[in-house]
Amino acid sequence: MGSPFPGMDPYLEQYWRDVHHSLVTYSRDQLQPKLPPDLRARVEERVFVESEATEYRVFFPDVHVVEQHTRPQAAPAPKGDVALEEPLVVQLDDEPLSQGYIEIIDAASGNRVITVIEFLSPSNKVPGKGQDLYLQKQWEVRAAGLSLVEIDLTRTGRRVMTLPPHRIPPSHRTTYQVCVQRGWVPQKVEVYRAPLERRLPAIRVPLREIDADVPLDLQALVDLCYQNGRYEDLDYQVELDPPLDASDAAWAEELLHSKGLR
Repeated sequence: MGSPFPGMDPYLEQYWRDVHHSLVTYSRDQLQPKLPPDLRARVEERVFVESEATEYRVFFPDVHVVEQHTRPQAAPAPKGDVALEEPLVVQLDDEPLSQGYIEIIDAASGNRVITVIEFLSPSNKVPGKGQDLYLQKQWEVRAAGLSLVEIDLTRTGRRVMTLPPHRIPPSHRTTYQVCVQRGWVPQKVEVYRAPLERRLPAIRVPLREIDADVPLDLQALVDLCYQNGRYEDLDYQVELDPPLDASDAAWAEELLHSKGLR
């Protein structure tokens, strides 16, 4: 059984760490046989620590087993004194997070990077270390004259792609978004529509100026994530966080009801 949604399944966003890693790996595998003989697609990784003190933090369902040492009981307070209340002690965990992305390199010229492909995560779209590192990487890619493909399949936070949201015409401001900037024409950005109710697009990935673009079928990637992650047990009765906007919510309600999932 596949996802009931024809395009991106918003219920996959709650498992974004798994989905993100899978999207990156499956993209590498899909692109590799289509590249010219001297080009390679390689997975790279950013690692950072997102402090719990920040306004927004993603919590992942990892399992931590810890040994709890029993504290000796405090002596009772002397009579006549105020009894001390025992507090709940909560440990702050600044857990290292990793974000994968793809670099297409020219193996014949010392592994020179020519294209970077990013699947944005919620931590890129809210204030914090993850966003700072992403914006720095974005600036470095543009300054080096590389091509940049930004794919946003999450709804949390604000869009931080190369093309600001207000520069995108209303006709292309969809639930999900893809922007492509070619390194040799940095003044232009290609925008792909990715509405909730439609199949995700197959996009053109630029290589060198002398090369033909290679296709990347985003829907095939999401379908693989759903199938290989065995997400057929997703609970479509629960409300999404963040919720869909009004028009998408009405459409999704009708869709799930028609498939007997509501």
